[in-house]
Amino acid sequence: SGIITPEMLKGIEVWDKVSSKYLVDTCNLDDITRHQIIRDLTGMQVNNMIADSAERIEASGIRTQLDLQSLPHNVVGFGDTMKQMNRPLKDFLFKNMYHQYRVVRMHKKAERILTELFNAYVIEPSMLPKHFQDQIEEKGKQRTICDYLAGMTDRFAVDEYSKLFDPSLLP
Repeated sequence: SGIITPEMLKGIEVWDKVSSKYLVDTCNLDDITRHQIIRDLTGMQVNNMIADSAERIEASGIRTQLDLQSLPHNVVGFGDTMKQMNRPLKDFLFKNMYHQYRVVRMHKKAERILTELFNAYVIEPSMLPKHFQDQIEEKGKQRTICDYLAGMTDRFAVDEYSKLFDPSLLP
């Protein structure tokens, strides 16, 4: 989307570590390279979490779910080194992505679409597909509607919103 460029990430250790094997010119980043970097970045973090969590589980001596729940600390998570490497990336994303005006605008649109769909289905549950209508007695109206909305893709939710609220479209 162009919100973040490789140049903006330069100097963030975890990014530099992964991207250095793919990027020669940090100004140009094609889709394939971007996907490779994201895959490797995610893989590095997941592998670290699995390995460090396994070590903590082994060291804690837990054998059952109850043992795990009674521990005074979490055993699943990044190791200290990965936590330190990941913190600047999280700070960067918080500052430059999550509060970027286009992201906030899309979040507000999604919130409005879901709220209005929810309210429309509460008022008229017969607009739900039959197999969801059949779940209302067992689960309750609100829970059933939430389950229906949770299963929607973004595109499907936007289409449903248009069908329900755009008078120029036929249902």
